[in-house]
Amino acid sequence: MGSQTILDLIASTMVFGSLLLIVLRINMGNSENMQMFQGDLLVQQNLVEITRLLEYDFKKIGYCKDPTKIPNPSLAIRYADSVKIKFLTDFPTSANPQGDGILDSLTYYVGPTSEALATPNLNDRLLYRVENNSTPIGVNLGVTQFELKYFDAFRDSIPSPVTNCGLIQYMQITIEVQNLVANDTLIVNKATSDRPYQSAFWRQVRLVAKNLKNR
Repeated sequence: MGSQTILDLIASTMVFGSLLLIVLRINMGNSENMQMFQGDLLVQQNLVEITRLLEYDFKKIGYCKDPTKIPNPSLAIRYADSVKIKFLTDFPTSANPQGDGILDSLTYYVGPTSEALATPNLNDRLLYRVENNSTPIGVNLGVTQFELKYFDAFRDSIPSPVTNCGLIQYMQITIEVQNLVANDTLIVNKATSDRPYQSAFWRQVRLVAKNLKNR
């Protein structure tokens, strides 16, 4: 075998190795992009589910199909602080989508991070939605922040916890949702060694229930 043939083999091997590395990098890049896309999609879906439910419920604060059951809308909100709210409403039923005329109570709040230790994300919490006096059951959709702020008729902020819920006419809802599993393809904070979690943020500014303005 001549020296030229050996050189040709070496050159061919180098070219093949370079092409193989390029293909492997492309495959790795596609896998990382697919992982990020799936993570973003999951986070966005969870956020949409939460916000749809919250907007629907909060806009029905003080509503009852039988208006004589709640003649004073200022009494609709029973408790309010930065992470918990309890209010009166009328739940829809299969027979009565607009409500059955029976006054109900609905409570939203988030628990501490210590309740969600089963997931790798140390910042997620259980979001509770409690109908009347039923047993609280937390749903984990990756909620890491759930904050409520309240405003009076002059749009001035009301300190939390609210001592006079009858003053509330506007609310601000802030929610952050993160993936339950870290995405190691994202940049890690080297200073704190924090693991990266894909997140989505939503804020409803000055949400108002129609019945709160009916005073």
